[in-house]
Amino acid sequence: MEHFNPLIEKYTDGQKAQLLALWEKSVLATHHFLSNEDFLAIKKLLQDFDFATLNVYSLNHGTEMIGFVATSAVKVEMLFLSPSYFGKGLGKKLMEFAISTLNATEVDVNEQNQSAFRFYKNLGFEVFERTEKDDLGKGYPLLRMRLNTHVQ
Repeated sequence: MEHFNPLIEKYTDGQKAQLLALWEKSVLATHHFLSNEDFLAIKKLLQDFDFATLNVYSLNHGTEMIGFVATSAVKVEMLFLSPSYFGKGLGKKLMEFAISTLNATEVDVNEQNQSAFRFYKNLGFEVFERTEKDDLGKGYPLLRMRLNTHVQ
C-alpha cells in the first residue's frame, strides 16, 4: 500500500484550475440545498476571483490537490475537500493548521449544511450569530461561529 501523507503547502496561481475543480466536486457532494442557478453564479464568481487576496493553502497528495483552506484575517473563508477523501481526518488537519498557523478563530457555515456545522462544533466552534441571508444576499442562512478557546 502506498504511503499516504498529504502535505499542506502555500497555494499558487498555477493551481487555480485544480482548486476550482475541487471546489465544484466538493460543493456538488455537500451543498444539496443550493439551487443550480446559485451554484452556477458562485462558480462564475470564483472563476474571476483573485485567490491571492486570501491566505490559501492546499492539501496535496503528490501533484493532486485534495483539499484547501482559505482565510482572511482570523476567519476561515473556505474549506473544501475532494469527496473521495471525506472522513479521513483531512478537514480536521486543515482546520488545525488554520487555527495554529493562520490564527483562525471564526468561520461561517450554511445553516442547511448540518454535517459542516457538526464538524466545526466538534472542533470547538460555537455559534455567536445567525443571519437570514448569506454574504451574497441569497436566502441561505449563515451560522457565524467562533472558536471557544476555553474548552481546549
